[in-house]
Amino acid sequence: MKHNIYCLAWALLALLWVASPAFAADKPGKHPKKSSKDEVVTISTSQGIIRVILFEDTPLHKANFLQKAKSGFYNGTTFHRVIPDFMIQGGDANSKDADPSNDGLGQANEGTVPAEFVAGHQHNYGALAAARQGDFANPQRASSISQFYLVENHEGTHFLDGQYTVFGQTIQGLDVIDKIAKMPRDGRNRPTADIKMTMKVEKLKRKKIAKLYGYTYL
Repeated sequence: MKHNIYCLAWALLALLWVASPAFAADKPGKHPKKSSKDEVVTISTSQGIIRVILFEDTPLHKANFLQKAKSGFYNGTTFHRVIPDFMIQGGDANSKDADPSNDGLGQANEGTVPAEFVAGHQHNYGALAAARQGDFANPQRASSISQFYLVENHEGTHFLDGQYTVFGQTIQGLDVIDKIAKMPRDGRNRPTADIKMTMKVEKLKRKKIAKLYGYTYL
């Protein structure tokens, strides 16, 4: 099947993937009472540990990311595309194999997640956002079901605000994002040495998260 083109920052980042049906998930109805606990996702790499929380008001992305993180889907995948002063990107199942040339191509029929643009969720330093196809093939701006990126630019990448779904924030390990972004890479911006990840999900009290990581819930 012919691959389409993923875009991050238009021509600056180009990825190929296969067009496929939308991620099936029910739209949320009435908002349930806010839980006193929240999930912390720990991303372990050779360069250190990154911890992120996921936003409640992007429920489709949150549910999808947590399901994959808990199932072990991301274990063994790599940060296959890194650009200093921009972002680090990973999450493609193809990056688990021994062929670096297919990293970022995605897999056939892997689905998408409907866009969830929320005012206030910006591409700040450490923001967690979803990769996607470019507007020419994806006017709805639906997200990849697996590939994500973390903003490495300390000033943010705000020209992407409102165009790619931001669904989480780094609460620990910003220095690790910086380290990964500065790793030696080839002409495709792929690190020359694999930067593999594993993920673990832990549910903690929000008060504990705030105390441990200095994160302020709005």
